[in-house]
Amino acid sequence: MRGKRLILISHCVLNQNAVVRDWERAVGAYNDIAMVLLEQDFGIVQLPCPEFSMLGEERPPLTWEEYDVPPYRTHCRELAAEPAKQIQEYVKKGYQIVGLLGIQESPSCDTTRKRGIFMEELLGLLAAASIHLRTFDIPESYRKGQPGDVLEQLRRFCNIITE
Repeated sequence: MRGKRLILISHCVLNQNAVVRDWERAVGAYNDIAMVLLEQDFGIVQLPCPEFSMLGEERPPLTWEEYDVPPYRTHCRELAAEPAKQIQEYVKKGYQIVGLLGIQESPSCDTTRKRGIFMEELLGLLAAASIHLRTFDIPESYRKGQPGDVLEQLRRFCNIITE
């Protein structure tokens, strides 16, 4: 019964409680984003939140430059090692990794612009294993349930044919 199609997602897509206080964009999860993925029977690999695990729930908002320090990079590399290992195993067993869903403008989880520190480390580990993923970022301005074309763009990213 395995569909063998997986997508990696930034932690806060399913848990906005990990986001810097007052920067949340949903009460608990982006359930509209998750539903797009679940409706297509994707397996979802939720990545860890390096900011939360290093600095806790009451951390202040920091910039990319403030996070770009050796202790944080080491922390991100260590956190990224386990999901990178899991993805290598899935690929070895014939699974399709649809892509990686990040958060635009996040100093840790942006995948497309000024790549976040955690994503740099994760994608570097995967590239070393010859695994290259397509990426899609939830726009910084997006709020759960907001009208617009973000969900349609996500469907296209995942090669979902809408009715």
